[in-house]
Amino acid sequence: MPKESASVNRNPCRRRLSELSYRSVLSTPSADLLTDIVIVARNQAASLAAVLAQIPARSCRSVVVVDNGSSDGTAAVARDAGAVLIRENHPGYGAGCLRAQAHLEALPRPPDAVVYLGADGGDDPHQIERLLAPMREDNAELCLGVRTADGRPRTRAHLTRGLITAIYRHHFADVDRFRAIRFPALVALSLTDRGNAFPVEMQIKAVKLGLHIAEVPISHHTAHGRTPSPQTLPASDPSRRHKRPHATKRLADAVGTGGKSLFHILRHAITR
Repeated sequence: MPKESASVNRNPCRRRLSELSYRSVLSTPSADLLTDIVIVARNQAASLAAVLAQIPARSCRSVVVVDNGSSDGTAAVARDAGAVLIRENHPGYGAGCLRAQAHLEALPRPPDAVVYLGADGGDDPHQIERLLAPMREDNAELCLGVRTADGRPRTRAHLTRGLITAIYRHHFADVDRFRAIRFPALVALSLTDRGNAFPVEMQIKAVKLGLHIAEVPISHHTAHGRTPSPQTLPASDPSRRHKRPHATKRLADAVGTGGKSLFHILRHAITR
C-alpha cells in the first residue's frame, strides 16, 4: 500500500473537557504513551489466537480481552496467549468496551491511550503503530482507522457519515472500530452505548468536545468466518436454507445498529 499521510481535523472552537482531564490529555509526552489494547470477543476462538499472536509487543503494555458471553473456547484462547481476560455477559460491543474501560480506570496506573482492535482478523495488528503515530507526532487525541483497498478508501455507513456531516459539519471518512483514543479523553466523553453504535457515539461526542481528531488510512482484511448472504449463494446450494437465519440475524443487527446510530446523531444534536 502506498505511503499515505494521516488526515487531521481540528475544531477551531475547542471546548475544554474538564480542567483535570484537559491537562491529563496533553500532559503525557507523546513518545512515552502507555498504551493498552482492548479486544471485545464473542465466539471468536477460531480467529482470536492469530490476532493476539500478531500484536507487536512494543505496541502496548497489555492486551485486555473482554469475553462477551462466548460459548466456545474464546476465553481459553485469550488466557493461553497471556492476555488479561475479563468477562461481560451483557451482549453488545459497547457493553464490552465499557467493561474494559472500568477495568482500566481501576488500575493503579491507567493507560495514556487505548487501542480498540477487532477479534475477527479484519484489522491488522501490525498497523497499531501507524494508528498511534498522530498521537505521538501531532498530539492527536482520537485516531480513527480508515479502511482502504489498493490505497483507496473503502468505507461504508454512508447514511451515518452523511448525517454527521450535515448536522455537525464534520466529515468522517469511516466509522470503523479500529481506533485509538487518549484515555483521559475517553473518560471525559462519558460514553453509554452498550451496542454496536458505540463507535458512532464516540465520534459524535469527540466532535462536540472539540477533540483533536486524526484519520489514518489502514488496510482491512476479510474477517474470519464471515458467512456469505443467501443472495450470493447458488440456488442449487443445499446449505442455502441453513444460511438464511444467519443472514436474517445480521440484517436485524444492522438495522438495530443503524437505529442506535441515528438516535445518537439526533440526540446529541438536540442537546448541543
